[in-house]
Amino acid sequence: MSLGMETSQQNSFVDRRNRDGVDAPARERRQFTDARTLLSPDAQELASAIDSYKLVHRRRFITYEEMMTVIKELGYHK
Repeated sequence: MSLGMETSQQNSFVDRRNRDGVDAPARERRQFTDARTLLSPDAQELASAIDSYKLVHRRRFITYEEMMTVIKELGYHK
């Protein structure tokens, strides 16, 4: 590439991660946030418990074993 093309490509890049110099508020992404109102009360309780587990253990995704741990902590037994 010529130097002129590289310069114009560098100048055309727009960094959208930090608009107007203001940092966006930090927030956690949660799997059930948008649809939680459509869930039964038991499912809402499970979703909240899983979200709490994720926050405490700093996990974005959990394994089936971890989900089973959360379910058992809610009182489930076979």
